[in-house]
Amino acid sequence: MLTKTRTKLLKAAVIGAGNMGAGIAAHLANAGVPVLLLDIVTDPSARNAVAERALQRQLAGGGFMRQELADLVTVGNLEDHLKNIGDADWIVEAVVEDPEVKRDLYRRIDEVRKPGSVVSSNTSTIPLAQLTESLPASFVSDFAITHFFNPPRAMKLMELVASSDAREGLTADIADICDRLLGKTVIECRDTPGFIANRIGNFWMSVATLEAMRCGLGVEEADAVMSAPFGIPRTGIFGLFDYVGVNLVPLVWGSFMRTLDAHDAHRRYDLTADAFIHRMLERGQTGRIAGQGFYRTQLVDGVRSRQVIDFVTGSYRGLRNIDFVSLSEAKGDLRKLCEGSDTAANYAWRVLSELVCYASEVGPEIAADVGAIDTAMRLGYNWRYGPFELADRVGLSWLTKRLLVEGRAVPRLLAMATDRGGFYPSGKLLNTKGTPIAPTRAEGIGALADLKTSASPVYGNKAASLWDIGDGVLAFEVHTKMNAGNLEMLDVLEAVPSVVKSGFRSLVIGNDHPRAFSAGADIGHFVELIRRRNWAGLEAFVVRGQNALRALLHGPFPVVAAPFGLALGGGCEIQLHANYVVAHAELNAGLPELRVGIVPGWGGCTRLLERFTEEYAADSIRAAKRTLEAIVAAVPSTSAMDAASMGLLCKQDAICMNRDRLMMEAKERAVVASGEYIPAANARIPVAGRQAAGSLLSAIDEAVEAGQQSEHDARVARALVRIVTGGDVTHGTLLSDLDILVLEREAILALGEAPNTLARMEHMLNTGKPLLN
Repeated sequence: MLTKTRTKLLKAAVIGAGNMGAGIAAHLANAGVPVLLLDIVTDPSARNAVAERALQRQLAGGGFMRQELADLVTVGNLEDHLKNIGDADWIVEAVVEDPEVKRDLYRRIDEVRKPGSVVSSNTSTIPLAQLTESLPASFVSDFAITHFFNPPRAMKLMELVASSDAREGLTADIADICDRLLGKTVIECRDTPGFIANRIGNFWMSVATLEAMRCGLGVEEADAVMSAPFGIPRTGIFGLFDYVGVNLVPLVWGSFMRTLDAHDAHRRYDLTADAFIHRMLERGQTGRIAGQGFYRTQLVDGVRSRQVIDFVTGSYRGLRNIDFVSLSEAKGDLRKLCEGSDTAANYAWRVLSELVCYASEVGPEIAADVGAIDTAMRLGYNWRYGPFELADRVGLSWLTKRLLVEGRAVPRLLAMATDRGGFYPSGKLLNTKGTPIAPTRAEGIGALADLKTSASPVYGNKAASLWDIGDGVLAFEVHTKMNAGNLEMLDVLEAVPSVVKSGFRSLVIGNDHPRAFSAGADIGHFVELIRRRNWAGLEAFVVRGQNALRALLHGPFPVVAAPFGLALGGGCEIQLHANYVVAHAELNAGLPELRVGIVPGWGGCTRLLERFTEEYAADSIRAAKRTLEAIVAAVPSTSAMDAASMGLLCKQDAICMNRDRLMMEAKERAVVASGEYIPAANARIPVAGRQAAGSLLSAIDEAVEAGQQSEHDARVARALVRIVTGGDVTHGTLLSDLDILVLEREAILALGEAPNTLARMEHMLNTGKPLLN
């Protein structure tokens, strides 16, 4: 089911079973690659203990997309099993950041590896030239740096560094594997300290930390400035430091101080020389791993209380209210925040100006163009905007003018970008020499956003659009909040068959949202209808959804869904009605309607019952139980592989590891399917009937009596039993899918009248959390 690469990777080995090494091994297993994970021997009586513990940590921490994928990882130790790397195609080194230790290991690897096997280091601090010093040319030609970010499964960036002595095709092979098989965005970097993301990111962390202290801001105050206004995660600077560990300052920041040129601006912000940081290290206040860092959580009068370290006293105190006029008036506008007159405004300006100036100063040294730097920061640090995108947003003329007023130098790249109207002028981007160039993408990467600069939708409204994506393929895009399905979305969905007939041969369903394929049907519309007791309107909304999706399933053209992220409720039902699915590997699909007090009503129950009936060879009782269990669990999948185990994906469906390739792979599948497509036949489902319903209902009653299920959950479960067993019919009766859809509608109308249903929906609408009433 996984997308394949052009480059064969039959087996891998990872040496070093720390968080990074074990995480890389787990993610290779996620891609279906057998992996050997090795580390040192620390206990002669349990020689593989280090690697075994690392494997267990990955299982507990979500490193694997499915628990059974851990079977692809074989653990061992360097003393007994190094010879076993001899058949590995790729050997990843992730040991301690000591060049001599690494070089000694490389010599041992070179003795046993097969000719042409790739060897790479996950280092983030040591230049490649230093790593390969005194090693044979044959080894150097197969060697590269592959810098993953932690955790490897989740973080999309991979920085790739190879020497000029690398063999032809080495970087292309590694990039292909990491892109297509591991789902990474690969940025080829120069062999400079920290490469791209950490060169910029660690400088930003130094500036944001030391300027907060100099400005007299508290930890929580600095994080309020250094988060949403900058498009940075809510951890801000000090929450991030606690996550990565203050203990890394001597190692990582120390490496920069040893390797950067004397004139590098980072030397003005030397964290390794800061007395407060030193005291934190002496006290073991190193962050989350130690239970205390810039933040800690304590029990105060029996209540868990979050506290912050005080930069003046060095002790912990409670959080202060954030009360800066500049923050409240800016409302997220970074330029307006910087134009304020209070401490928060001054802090924001100091960090912004230093960040943009530093990126402009070192840009020509570390990257070919500004896009590579911005991409590295977005993906490596989870920023919404890279430094050059941030600069364009606040306005380069304003920024450079303020620098000049303060008597500060304007870096050459920044000055040229100002003259050209931005770092991204007129749909282009600047290379780091200041010349506008056209953006480029690898083959097979694309998004709907590419069309929107030069084309208009074929059809659409403010909720959804239909796009011509070429080769006779039409794309259906929802663009509501979290891509929820509402009445206007249904207007466009209902128009699909006629639009396809006007000159298209297949349909792809997908969008560019960063988080959600579709979070489900619009709960607000349900709430409005139930409050007004508009049962006719509620039934009409459900019927329209059922009919629109059924028309896709049985239409004369193939439909390919490209789900990713959240595909919940109605979004999952859209997926279930596609003829084919190309799913992103990180898919959180499911039918959680029970959490808002109803059942799936756009054919979700029907489609699952159809699938499980087929899977269990028409064993109607088993199919009914499996469908009931899947929907009552109300738990979304943790990955596409998990979704397949839940019946939400089929054998003919594919899994795409790289989100950037999802739409194009779905389009490719739609083109192929159009030449072989036979419309789905109307289903005839043998149902379990009244007798089976009785035993299922008894089990629900027992769960309520045992306190394992609330009465309203039981009410929903009973409604589901009626649907999955076919209502008032006998065992083995053949029902059409239309018959089951009627039962879905009846269940929603009955549950809509239950008082707890409205309470659940209102609570979810207002808080985003389920109400267990």
